[in-house]
Amino acid sequence: MKNKAVYIVVLLCLLCSCRHLNQVPADGQGDTLRMKYAEHITIVRCEGYTKVVMQNPWKAGEVLHTYELVPRGSERAARERESGTTVVSVPLRRSVVFNTAHAWLIGTLGAAEQVAGVADLRFMQLPWVHQLVRAGRIADCGDSMSPDMEKIIDLDADAILLSPFENSGGYGRIEKLGVPLIACADYMETSALGRAEWMKFYGLLYGKEQEADSLFHVVDSAYQELKASLHLPHEGERHEVSPALKGVPKMITEKLTGSTWYVPGGKSSVGRLIADAGGRYAWADDGHSGSLALSFEAVLDKSGDADVWIFNDFGERPMTYGRLAAEYRGYGQLKAFRNHNVWYVNSLRVPYFEEVSFRPDWLLRDYICMLHPQLGLGEPRYYVKMKDER
Repeated sequence: MKNKAVYIVVLLCLLCSCRHLNQVPADGQGDTLRMKYAEHITIVRCEGYTKVVMQNPWKAGEVLHTYELVPRGSERAARERESGTTVVSVPLRRSVVFNTAHAWLIGTLGAAEQVAGVADLRFMQLPWVHQLVRAGRIADCGDSMSPDMEKIIDLDADAILLSPFENSGGYGRIEKLGVPLIACADYMETSALGRAEWMKFYGLLYGKEQEADSLFHVVDSAYQELKASLHLPHEGERHEVSPALKGVPKMITEKLTGSTWYVPGGKSSVGRLIADAGGRYAWADDGHSGSLALSFEAVLDKSGDADVWIFNDFGERPMTYGRLAAEYRGYGQLKAFRNHNVWYVNSLRVPYFEEVSFRPDWLLRDYICMLHPQLGLGEPRYYVKMKDER
């Protein structure tokens, strides 16, 4: 149950978001790096350093963190440590990474050797991480919720990358280490491309700016090409979608956790992904960017007629209709269940959480494959159709 609970927390991180506050350095100096989609981070290049401002996603109008990225060994790094901002010497040399998605990105950018430790190793579907741990070149720092402080201290890390949470009360003992904490709040973006664009910030941290820019260009181009292939109307426009779509199917996501069904809010990145994939979402008009905690009856009433049902599973065995019905007999009332159009991703077997945060184009393709199989895009990358046998 503990492993399942951790995965649920990770999954909910994918669904959360907030509003934007544009922020610039107080002195007004520097050139702002243009962000195409990201709304919760501002990057400004100043003389001798780069200023990064993140807004507080839970308190509108407030700043979550301010960072000054300075070239390693520069005088400014030593002089500004009492300025009230967090000074980070870049590129990072020995970082500790708590989140599997950020570890994937760092490896993809070619900075694997700059990772000295990781948390939640047992949940990471990253061969290179496990290889370096076995070789003694990366330390297993234990559970992210209760990390091994002694190991982190021994690593002499120059930064720790972790995700902030609402009402968490801070980061606990790890704040007292004197190591810069990088708040990875990318999951609070309202769009999948907005979250992915944070790779530009991580590229700056690891000295991989060009690699990050190039990767994001690939992601953005592929995402837009997939959207364009559906001939969907732009916001505010009214015209028919591609005749090949044969209607706009409805999608429902997730399943019960205990007695609660958590669905993405209408302003969440998942809600927007469904729309971009040419699908309908029952909560599209909802104004929440985080998840909604609903009863089964509420979900059945609003989305029981959904054509496609998708969810994450963390089981050791393949999910079947019989096993799903055994979990909760009420699932049989859902149209997608009756029509055997249920898809799931086993995050214990495929690198779903590792990849989708920074490759939303791959996830969008999966959604299109499930919603519009007639388009002939082939099999999804992550999701599999649940077996018919009961």
